[in-house]
Amino acid sequence: MSVITPPSDLLRQQDPQMADVLDGEAQRQAATLQLSAAENFTSPAVLAALGSALANKYAEGYPGHRYHGGCEYADLAEGLAVERARALFGVEHANVQPHSGSAAVLAAYAALLRPGDTVLAMGLPYGGHLTHGSPANFSGRWFDFVGYGVDAETGLIDYLEVQELARLHRPKAIVCGSISYPRHPEYSVFREIADEVGAHLIADAAHPIGLVAGGAAPSPVPYADIVCATTHKVLRGPRGGMILCGAEFAERIDRAVFPFTQGGAQMHTIAAKAVAFGEAAAPAFTTYAHRVVANARALAESLAAHGFAVTTGGTDTHLITADPAPLGVDGPTARGRLAAAGIVLDTCALPYGDLRGIRLGTAAVTTQGMAEPEMARIALLFAAALRGESARTRPEVAELARGFPPYGA
Repeated sequence: MSVITPPSDLLRQQDPQMADVLDGEAQRQAATLQLSAAENFTSPAVLAALGSALANKYAEGYPGHRYHGGCEYADLAEGLAVERARALFGVEHANVQPHSGSAAVLAAYAALLRPGDTVLAMGLPYGGHLTHGSPANFSGRWFDFVGYGVDAETGLIDYLEVQELARLHRPKAIVCGSISYPRHPEYSVFREIADEVGAHLIADAAHPIGLVAGGAAPSPVPYADIVCATTHKVLRGPRGGMILCGAEFAERIDRAVFPFTQGGAQMHTIAAKAVAFGEAAAPAFTTYAHRVVANARALAESLAAHGFAVTTGGTDTHLITADPAPLGVDGPTARGRLAAAGIVLDTCALPYGDLRGIRLGTAAVTTQGMAEPEMARIALLFAAALRGESARTRPEVAELARGFPPYGA
């Protein structure tokens, strides 16, 4: 069975050690269940763009205003990516150069804030990202972050607390977005709070942006001043970032990306982003995005039936967070047993206490063609692995995964 185009003969001849690494990774992806909420399988067309001759091109600056010669095709590639992003998300301006979601957030802060400014964002213990004020990150070192949380019982954002904190601290910016919140943020409420205290609103939509593209999640674009996102995850593009905004912030965003926070753009990645945006504009992607959500809801229900405490009682997105404590294990232990069974996922903060739960998503398995019956089977495999039956469960996981090869049979 061929699961992905193998390393080229040239690579195997020149560097067999690396060829073995790449082949091993392809086999790992094909024989295990990829349930990390931040991962997906790109299309072969996206992979082709990533491995194209644009990888050789240095193109500091923006189309028509480069600091290097020979950028005529680089300009065309970036122009296509920008045009497709604007059309896909209904925005006046898109910057597709950020190397990652964190780089996009850094540029947004650079465009709107000065060191020492106060920012209100979801607290890290409740699912906030490193760029939302972690002391180990630039955000926590350069800005004064105030964290809002979620209700301990429901796991839902406490918008009254957000409003009270905004009134008390008068932040220069409010960030809505999380790495482990399975419900849709109320962007209109965040907008009202931001307007009341005179703050900018930044939406960190790294996780839901693919669902937004497919019409399976509400868009933050009408409400946020700046939307930061990644181009992988549900969107199924290459690993990278992008920024969406209105015309009034366009110049500030562009200058914040280059030359303030980044140098030369990765043109092969930008070309791959353009391919992914084109794919996301097709009707098939709309069907896919809705299937991702349907699978997540089915998997959440099945996990709850097997004893997992699913936070917020379910999900509206691709993302599920759950506490495995009712099954007698904590998050890190659960992740280890699941990994031994061939099930790949992450741990996450829980909205109560100091223990960690598990975080998973259905984007990749949906790309493979799995549907609700497979979600029920996956939940059964979860329960078996956490009972200490990883060795017995792994062949069943491999059988399920190989029945849905990510790159064709």
